[in-house]
Amino acid sequence: MTCTLEKVLADAKSLVERLRDHDGAAEILIEQTTLLNKRVEAMKQYQEEIEVLNQVARHRPRSTLVMGIQQENRQIRELQQENKELQMSLEEHQSALALIMSKYREQVFRLLMASKKDEPAIVTQLREQHTNEMQAHIEIINEMATVMRKAIEVDEGRLCEDEERIKRLELENSGLRELLGISRQAFLVLKRRHV
Repeated sequence: MTCTLEKVLADAKSLVERLRDHDGAAEILIEQTTLLNKRVEAMKQYQEEIEVLNQVARHRPRSTLVMGIQQENRQIRELQQENKELQMSLEEHQSALALIMSKYREQVFRLLMASKKDEPAIVTQLREQHTNEMQAHIEIINEMATVMRKAIEVDEGRLCEDEERIKRLELENSGLRELLGISRQAFLVLKRRHV
């Protein structure tokens, strides 16, 4: 009877060892399954982030975005140059107007001096006619100056909008780079764990 009891105990002991081995194998399988589930979840999240990034970038590659920003920078520089040219043109028109007015005053003074001997009604009529003509020229020049000022204001407004757009794109670009960096790190971590 002792032989059979010892045999039963030995069999029980080997069964316990087998159960421990199976339990260890089951633990390893559970860990691997958990790791695989995490990897699958990370891949899904990575894919969702890529889709969000593509939607933000409107499915345009980075080179297209960079080219767009460079083109906007060129347009901004051109607008700035055009603003400078308009400003210079406005200053030239104003100086020309000042010169015309000084010549006008000089001519009126000469006319008055020369015609003091003539009839005062003719002098008054000539003065009014000349004043009306000069007033018309002044109004035209003032309208031109107003149009140029408005053009400068519009161009400066566009410049501000373009600068805001560039800042917004730069901020968006840095955010996208951060997201891409995080996604790459997560992917590399998952890849290391899998290997």
